[in-house]
Amino acid sequence: MKRKVNCGGVVIGGDAPVTIQSMTNTNTADLVSTVEQIARLEDAGCQIVRLAVPDQEAADALKEIKARVHIPVVADIHFDYRLALAAIRSGVDKIRINPGNIGSEDGVRQIVQLASERGIPIRVGVNSGSLERDILEKYGKVTAEGLAESALRNAELLEMYGFEDIVLSLKSSDVKMNYDAYKIVNERSDYPLHIGVTEAGTPAMGKVKSSAGIGALLLEGIGNTMRVSLTADPVEEVLFARKLLEAVGLRREGIEIVSCPTCGRTEVDLEDIVSQVERKVSQLDITGTAAMKIAVMGCAVNGPGEAKGADIGVACGKGKGVLFAGGKIIKTVKEEDIAEELIELAVKYDKNSGRLD
Repeated sequence: MKRKVNCGGVVIGGDAPVTIQSMTNTNTADLVSTVEQIARLEDAGCQIVRLAVPDQEAADALKEIKARVHIPVVADIHFDYRLALAAIRSGVDKIRINPGNIGSEDGVRQIVQLASERGIPIRVGVNSGSLERDILEKYGKVTAEGLAESALRNAELLEMYGFEDIVLSLKSSDVKMNYDAYKIVNERSDYPLHIGVTEAGTPAMGKVKSSAGIGALLLEGIGNTMRVSLTADPVEEVLFARKLLEAVGLRREGIEIVSCPTCGRTEVDLEDIVSQVERKVSQLDITGTAAMKIAVMGCAVNGPGEAKGADIGVACGKGKGVLFAGGKIIKTVKEEDIAEELIELAVKYDKNSGRLD
C-alpha cells in the first residue's frame, strides 16, 4: 500500500479512492476567469485543481484564488524556486516541481523546509520532454527506465532533507513508455502516484490514449490520483476521468448505460432506442441517487441475461422489448415505447430495496 499524503483535506494514497485532478488553462493572474473556470471544474467533479505559476503576478494571485474556491489548489512551478516559496506563502495546498529544473539544490532545500513547516505535500513531476541531460546521455534517448530513474532520484533529493510527503508522476505522450515507467516506479517505491498520459492530444485522440494508458494502470491497481490531459476545455478532462473510473469499476455514480453492438439478429432500431435513453437520462436529476445500470440489448442471445443482470434492462425482439427491473420481468412493450418505459422504471426503481415505488 502507498503512503498517504493530505492535500488540503483530500487524501492521496493509502486506501483512499483515486481522485480526479485537472489544470486550469486561464492566465492565473486573471482572478475572474481563473475562479470562474475552477467553479466549473468543481461542478464537473474535479477534486484537486492545478494552476500554472510562471511569474510573481501569478504567485501573488494564489491567495485570493484560494479564498474563492472550495477544492485544494496546487501550484505548478518550473525553473524558479522563489515562485514555489511565494506560492507556499500564498496558502496553496500542494506544489508540483521537478527538482531537476528548479534552479539549485539550495532552492530545493528552501522549498522543502517551507513546505514542511506549512504541512503541504510536494509532487515530483517528471515529463519525457524535460528529462535531465545526464539521464538522456545514459540511455541515449527518453526511455521508461530513464523516466523512472529521474523520478526516484528527485524524490530521494527531497528525502535527503527529511521530507516524505511526496507524490510522484512520470508522464510521457507515448502510452507504452508511460505504462512501463509507472510499473517500474510502482514496484520500487511506496510513494503515491499521480497518473496520466501527458500531451495526449485533442479529445478524439486524447481520450483513446488516456483510456489505454490510464485505464491499464488503474486495472493493475496503480494510481492514487489522476489527470486526463486534453487539448480542450479542462471540464471535459474531468467528465471523461469520471467515465474512465466508472469503466474500470473504481466508481459507480449516476446512471451507466450498456448496450449491445447489434448484429444481423437485431430486429429493432437499437441505435435510436439507445440514443433516446441517453438523451432522457441526461435530463434526469440524479443528484444523491444510488448508481444504476441500464442495459439496452438487441436480441435473444445475450439480451435476457444482460437485461436481467442490470438494475433496469430491456431485451428486444421483433418490434418489441421485454422490460426487467431488479432481475424480474416487468412487462413487454412496443418498440416505440421502450425508451420512455425504461426511464419510467429507472425513476421508480429503488435499488436498495429492489422494489418499484
